[in-house]
Amino acid sequence: MAVDSNSDIKGAQGQGSLLALALLALIVGAGAGLVGALFQIALKRGDAYRNALIAWAHGEQFVGLLLLAAVSAAAVAVAAWLVHRFSPLAAGSGVPHVEAVLRGELPQIPFYLIPIKFVGGLLAIGAGLALGREGPSIQMGASIGNRVARIFRRNVSDCRVLLAAGAGAGLGTAFNAPIAGAIFVLEELVQQFETRIAIAALGASATAIAVARIFIGDAPDFHVDALVFADAQVRPLYFVLGAIAGLVAVLYNRALLATIAAVNRLERWPVPLRAGLVGAAIGVLAWFAPGLVGGGDAITQRTLSGADALAIVPLVFLLRFVLGTVSYAARTPGGLFAPMLVLGAQLGLLFGVACRLAFPDLSIQPIGYAVVGMAAFFTGVVRSPLTGIVLVVEMTASVHMLLPMLIACFAAMLVPTLLRDPPIYETLRGNLLRENNVIPTPSGQGE
Repeated sequence: MAVDSNSDIKGAQGQGSLLALALLALIVGAGAGLVGALFQIALKRGDAYRNALIAWAHGEQFVGLLLLAAVSAAAVAVAAWLVHRFSPLAAGSGVPHVEAVLRGELPQIPFYLIPIKFVGGLLAIGAGLALGREGPSIQMGASIGNRVARIFRRNVSDCRVLLAAGAGAGLGTAFNAPIAGAIFVLEELVQQFETRIAIAALGASATAIAVARIFIGDAPDFHVDALVFADAQVRPLYFVLGAIAGLVAVLYNRALLATIAAVNRLERWPVPLRAGLVGAAIGVLAWFAPGLVGGGDAITQRTLSGADALAIVPLVFLLRFVLGTVSYAARTPGGLFAPMLVLGAQLGLLFGVACRLAFPDLSIQPIGYAVVGMAAFFTGVVRSPLTGIVLVVEMTASVHMLLPMLIACFAAMLVPTLLRDPPIYETLRGNLLRENNVIPTPSGQGE
């Protein structure tokens, strides 16, 4: 039998290349985990300083209110100025930017974006904007992946793989959810299964979490009391919850885009001025309701614990709905995931309480509906159900709610699709490309 030596050589080279790529993915993950963990620690310090400032301001009465508004305005204005002056692509969550780079629509992510995203995100979220830490973590992780690829002189294909792996590692670090980070890469960023990307994403996410947990611990982000399996009688209610979450997600997407468009029409106003006005309004809100500002993890935990009075949950939901859209329109670094989880948890809790009142004979746990609502609302907005389900399971350790999540996310995916509402990141990517004079390519078409 003849032996094809050329095929053997190519096969060995391919295996060697894959092994090198996997090893580099571990380096990328370690870097993304370290930066993401430091970012979380800095944000916790920022929240502590903000709360201390609010407590001091209350003692100064009206003067304290003015100073609090001024400090918040200044912090947000500086964050917007840093982005506008040094790295405009650092504005917002960064996910649309990463997707555009992966599709070859925009240049590779520069390494200097990291300090802009880090400092800008710290100032904006620390000032109280309703933005998530995951957006900066994703974009910084992607930048680390691109930098490692360039240092080791990898080809274009490997650069793409490591960039995507770094982004997934950033998400995994942000929420202590490594599996969700890897799934996010395949389901949302590249929107197809590629073996090389899957291997790199899994390795990077695992290493990122291993490094990050040295600094931030290994406990799930949210504590949820033990939940029981949903019986057959209540399962149809989860379909209804998913449909409602899908409808609210459509409203949220449209409100977010309308708010961004409205702020952009104030083009004669400098970007820092626009952002500063948003910051001032957040400062005033923080004076009266300090628990409603910021990324929202504390609000989500209170919702999942049933700590808030049910009478105020609808009001908090409406305020956070508006606050999230206005905060994102300020063009500072910050993501959408964490604010969405707040809204999903509150929506689910309200639905669960309403069902318990309407069907007193059924065994209904409103907290279980809050957990499912997080995944359903995320799915309705982003249209990435697997990421949403796994993310919420990892964040809450609520494996008993897998089937209800599947039912709700099915409906939450179906309703916006029937209404022809595009996924939020697809629309934001299109807006980003138009701002950079690039014609968007259809979602799912990449290299």
